[in-house]
Amino acid sequence: MSQTSAIPAATTTLSTPTLQSARLYLCTDARTEQGDFADFLRASYAGGVDIIQLRDKSIEAAQELELLAVLKSVAQEFGKLWAVNDRADIASLSGAPVFHIGQKDLPLPAARSLVGPSVFMGLSSHDLAQVSAAATDPNADYFCVGPLWATPTKPGRAAVGLSLLEHAAALGTTKPWFAIGGVDLSNVDQVVAAGASRIVVVRAITHAEDPTSAAAALLSRLPALG
Repeated sequence: MSQTSAIPAATTTLSTPTLQSARLYLCTDARTEQGDFADFLRASYAGGVDIIQLRDKSIEAAQELELLAVLKSVAQEFGKLWAVNDRADIASLSGAPVFHIGQKDLPLPAARSLVGPSVFMGLSSHDLAQVSAAATDPNADYFCVGPLWATPTKPGRAAVGLSLLEHAAALGTTKPWFAIGGVDLSNVDQVVAAGASRIVVVRAITHAEDPTSAAAALLSRLPALG
């Protein structure tokens, strides 16, 4: 039996999930090779992941909507958030509570007009100017800073290093922001020392033999939010 298949659905009374309290954000593909999408989601949420984003460029829109229905169901079991990447139309059709876009995607006001005012919208940022702009943009409810290290999930994207985290921390914004790009258990302490309290991970959990334990270990290294 796989590590993920033994994870039960949550059975406790659940509170309404909030972006402000989120610390651990996971991006995953459709798990086509493993064939364990729903089990993997449950295992990850059980370990303490707060937000799971489906990000898979190899699937068509119809399949993405089917998978997002699964993600929505599992997220609701655990009282957690879930996210759509890039496609505002998919976000709107699926009813996603979180929508994430990059610097070269739709302008934030246009994306906001499509997904509506109640969706938490996030923006990737890769340099000093982009980080500063994201921190003050009223259409961005959160932003990501990175990639800190080179990562195969963002081919061709130069690593920005830890100094960009220090810049983000120095802004003193109350808006949630996440460190992203090659973050795992071997370097998460450096990320925290540079000023981040929240992280986005991919392989640190998707490649783990035991996603629940991997998520819990990462979460244990993040500071409590004030």
